Amino acid sequence: MSKAALQIAIKAARAGGQILLRHLSRLESIPVEEKERNDFVSEVDRNAEKEILREIRRVFPRHAILAEESGAIGDARQVWVIDPLDGTSNYLRGVPHFSISIALLDGGEPQLGLVFDPLRSELFTATRGGGAFLNDKRMRVAQRKSLDGVLAVTGFPFRQHEHLDAHWGMTRAVLTAAHDIRRTGSAALDLAYVAAGRFDAYWESGVKPWDVAAGALLVREAGGRCTDF
Repeated sequence: MSKAALQIAIKAARAGGQILLRHLSRLESIPVEEKERNDFVSEVDRNAEKEILREIRRVFPRHAILAEESGAIGDARQVWVIDPLDGTSNYLRGVPHFSISIALLDGGEPQLGLVFDPLRSELFTATRGGGAFLNDKRMRVAQRKSLDGVLAVTGFPFRQHEHLDAHWGMTRAVLTAAHDIRRTGSAALDLAYVAAGRFDAYWESGVKPWDVAAGALLVREAGGRCTDF
């Protein structure tokens, strides 16, 4: 089922991407709400999610959903995990770095993962046991075996300030041994870039399933490893 489901996920991601691109010319007029401190959602997030869900549920009406804006819908072994706009803060400020993330879990295990950058038309996809691809070209992680020379990427715990001290300590330790560190604002794209060998490593605390479900499978299928702290 993974290959057929992947085609539906691709169609859904492209439909959502069209909504994101369509609103770029009127960012200043987009209604924005603060769900909690430093956590924003816009009309565009919600509209893109609705379009993605419409495409998926048209074919898989019995599958469950776990989406950033809609939350958990249904109860099934197969669960679609969706972030319709990873990098909302970037998007709302006109920073050209954001993505759509879609994963399908079966019994809690990712079976397919997709991260789509609509601005660059870059489509990162993976199926379990089937490898990882960027626009149909196979991806492999970088082959560094230590932090020496590593270009790492991270995200700051801007919502969970209680983790800041620990994060600064990790950042200091990595930067002491590695080449450099980036912070881009889209966890899904960070993981996709690791899978593509653009970054060597990624870490972050406080992420949600929709932030990393697709990207983690991309990394694994590209020959990398994912773990908790």
